[in-house]
Amino acid sequence: MTTKLTKRIGGLVLALVLAWGAKAQDIHFSQFYLSPLNLNPAMTGVMNCNGRFVANYRNQWASILRNKAFSTLSVSYDQKIPVGRQDYFGAGITLWRDKAGSLGFGTMQARLSASYSKKMGGYRKKAHYFVVGAEGGYSQRSVDFQKAQWGNQYDGHSSFDPNINSFENWSRNQFGFADFGAGVLWFSVFDEMTNFHIGGSYHHINRSNISFDDGTSVPMYTRIAGHIGGEFQLSPRLGLGPKAVAFFQGPSKEINVGTNFRFILGNNKFFYQAVQFGIWSRFANKLESATHMDALILSTRFDYDQFSIGFSYDINTSKLKQASHSNGAFEFSLAYKICGPERRGVYCPHF
Repeated sequence: MTTKLTKRIGGLVLALVLAWGAKAQDIHFSQFYLSPLNLNPAMTGVMNCNGRFVANYRNQWASILRNKAFSTLSVSYDQKIPVGRQDYFGAGITLWRDKAGSLGFGTMQARLSASYSKKMGGYRKKAHYFVVGAEGGYSQRSVDFQKAQWGNQYDGHSSFDPNINSFENWSRNQFGFADFGAGVLWFSVFDEMTNFHIGGSYHHINRSNISFDDGTSVPMYTRIAGHIGGEFQLSPRLGLGPKAVAFFQGPSKEINVGTNFRFILGNNKFFYQAVQFGIWSRFANKLESATHMDALILSTRFDYDQFSIGFSYDINTSKLKQASHSNGAFEFSLAYKICGPERRGVYCPHF
């Protein structure tokens, strides 16, 4: 077998493994704290302003797959609505798209989320809230089987004939399904810059069939997520923001843990300005294998008044680094809060 053919088959196998493996695990962001509605529906409306717009973009494995790398784009908007004297209702919408591999394996989803924040004690500058949330959406998955290459299309040496019919037949190349989830959150605020939160979410409650073959049932794995974090002011100019998240979905699991170091800039009491630098570790498993360190994540973030801009880069530390040359993924995040006049307010964690 020629080197050219070996590389061609190797690339095909890798693309198929990555694309079909993606059906078992959801999208994820290294800057999970800057994509709150994708993490937990109970985080809908939990903010210091009236409204929030968030956009996230992630590109992964470009060093291996080139222009066929994993590409994920998500946008969301959520609103906080006062209820009674102390509680809040949150409403939000999220749209995201994910595409990867030689076959263009892709998923698109539109999702609505809602939450209710109940005050459990304290006052404006020092309060404790319990939040419940739910979400419902519609997803569409697609793949281009016409681009697939199969073993019986090779003559055993170096020739490839795309006109030979494949031995694989699929009943559909795209389909849609409903998707539902729920979550809870507890947060405590001690002053404007000091807080703590812990939460959990349960996604894909209805376990929709995600098979491309009408005659086969492949229920989607449910995903359980747990997260914890806080912000702590160490001095007038220096703060610490440790956070951790764990995902469990079928045989797959992932844990991200790390912290941001926040440096407050200037003395303007009307405009909040800060720069943050973070270091994170991601641990994951391969199907039934032991958990190992998958990536070291370096991040930076700039906050100016209602704007937040974040960038992160994943340094691949798994065995795949021999092929990826330690290049993993880069992410870009943008958040903008709409802070009009409020009838009343309570400090919330800065996500």
